Amino acid sequence: MTTTKKFLRLPAVIQATGWSRATIWRKVKAGVLPAPIPIGPKSIAWDAEEIAQWQQRCIDARRGVA
Repeated sequence: MTTTKKFLRLPAVIQATGWSRATIWRKVKAGVLPAPIPIGPKSIAWDAEEIAQWQQRCIDARRGVA
């Protein structure tokens, strides 16, 4: 069975992280946040599952889970 990927555009990533646009790009450049995926000639988006996994890693790190 093929699963459909959900993409998040920048406003949704801003909402999910609580970070500004500039901070998101700094975090991407630093390798903290997953990089976006080109979805068109002038469009990018983030894989929703990658963002969810990143959020879980942040939660796990806070709890001291490896």
